Amino acid sequence: MSGLDRWNGLPQEEAAAELLAVCHSRRWAEQVAAGRPYADLAGLQKAADEVWMALGPEDWLEAFAAHPRIGEGGGRSAAWSRQEQSGVGGAGQDVQEALARGNAAYEARFGHVFLIAAAGRSADEILAQLEARLGNDPATELRVAAGEHRRITRLRIEKLMGT
Repeated sequence: MSGLDRWNGLPQEEAAAELLAVCHSRRWAEQVAAGRPYADLAGLQKAADEVWMALGPEDWLEAFAAHPRIGEGGGRSAAWSRQEQSGVGGAGQDVQEALARGNAAYEARFGHVFLIAAAGRSADEILAQLEARLGNDPATELRVAAGEHRRITRLRIEKLMGT
């Protein structure tokens, strides 16, 4: 039995609870789980994208709040975050400190954690993106962060389904 078949067969509450580890927006998890069964991973990801982009800022911010800062551990999906941010772990002290300063400036400006699909990116690339995005206006940055979160969610759905 595939991971998707197993998940498709779960009771609604259990299926939504598993999705909360992927994306901590209750409304997103409930709506995606309610769309079951999905025939394949592509169908699940398409539905996940559509639900995410139809949600409002309050739902996005709920999901953002479950993420650790870039370069820090923790969060609701700590193991996935560590793996996704592996390019940051080996960065020099100067880059680590610049990321910490950038995170603080970002949160002061936008009121939420800096999000980037970090998998496969170096610490220097992440830092450059953080610094560039500090120039966005708040409405634009909220949409950019939501787009990055969508990318993170797609990768985590693959992991959840065992693909």
